[in-house]
Amino acid sequence: MKKTITLALTLCMAALFAPAFAQSYQKSDNLLNVGVGLGAYTAGGIPIGVSFEKGITEQISVGGFADFARYGYSSGGYKWNYTFIYAGARGSYHLGELLSLANDKLDPYAGVSLGFRHASYSDNTGYSGEYYNPYNSGLFLGIHVGGRYQFSDKLGVFAEAGYGVSALKLGLTAKF
Repeated sequence: MKKTITLALTLCMAALFAPAFAQSYQKSDNLLNVGVGLGAYTAGGIPIGVSFEKGITEQISVGGFADFARYGYSSGGYKWNYTFIYAGARGSYHLGELLSLANDKLDPYAGVSLGFRHASYSDNTGYSGEYYNPYNSGLFLGIHVGGRYQFSDKLGVFAEAGYGVSALKLGLTAKF
């Protein structure tokens, strides 16, 4: 009995003096990402994008995004290009607590997006139609897995992998 009481007191003391769970993401956070894409799904160009999310619970944030990509070719006076614009809503589940991370600078997350993709083609002959456009415009569903690392309370970096305008997105993140 004495060993049981000693063990219970030891566990209680350890719980009282253990470091508190800390995470980078909190319910009241506003998160702004600005970045560039690598591995564009549209076969070319370097996409740029911005996303914003607002924390609504201790694990969930929701917001919107916009991405832009353009690529083309020029030879012998003939030029053509494709332009892609993605815009829509996104939501993320912040995994810090689930993974029991005690790092207040790291914010791993995963989420989904629903949006509209506009794809267009043009060339210097004046043609801009569907005949040359193998990409379609329309609704799309995307997923992402990523993480933020905060250098300070307000500024950090992020990386996301998933389906959208590019396979990998890297950039700066601001929290306010």
